[in-house]
Amino acid sequence: MDLRSAILKEHSKKQCSLIVNYIGDDKKRFAELIKLFFSGEYRVTQRAGWPMSYCVQNHPALINPYYKKLLTFLKRKDVHPAVERNIMRLLQDVDIPKRYQGEIMNSCFEYISDPQAAIAVKAFSLGVLKNLVKIYPEILPEIKLIIEERWDSETAAFRSRAKMFLKMK
Repeated sequence: MDLRSAILKEHSKKQCSLIVNYIGDDKKRFAELIKLFFSGEYRVTQRAGWPMSYCVQNHPALINPYYKKLLTFLKRKDVHPAVERNIMRLLQDVDIPKRYQGEIMNSCFEYISDPQAAIAVKAFSLGVLKNLVKIYPEILPEIKLIIEERWDSETAAFRSRAKMFLKMK
C-alpha cells in the first residue's frame, strides 16, 4: 500500500481503518506513517494523525522510538494544531516513559492554560494529565486552579473533561 496515496484518497473512518489494519504492529510501516505525519504538509499531517493514534491505541509500543520527536514538535510554535491534537490524543492512551513525563506534563499545563490553544488539544491534555495525576498526585491542586481560573471562558467540552478533576481529592 502506498500510505501517502491512501491518506490522501479520502478522510473517512473506513479509510482510517484500512490504514490501521495495513500497519498492524509492523514497525516499518508505522515509521512510514510517522514520517508522513511529521512531513509538514497540512492535509497529509491532518489525515495521518487519525490512523496514527489508532495504531498506538492498538499497539502502544509502536510510539516508543518517537517520544523525543513528539516532544520536539510539541515545543515548536509553528506546528499546525492537527499535530498538537494528534500527539496529545495518542499520549492519553499510553504509559509515558518516566524520562518524558515532566516535559509532557509541562506541555499539558501550557495547553490548558492557553486561551488560544485549540479545544481538542486542551481536552486531550486533560486526558494526559488525568493519567499523570495518578503518578504525581501533587499536581492536582495546580490543575484545579487552572480549571477554576479558565472555567468561565472555556467551552462545554473543556468543562466536561475538567469536572473529573474538580471532584478529585
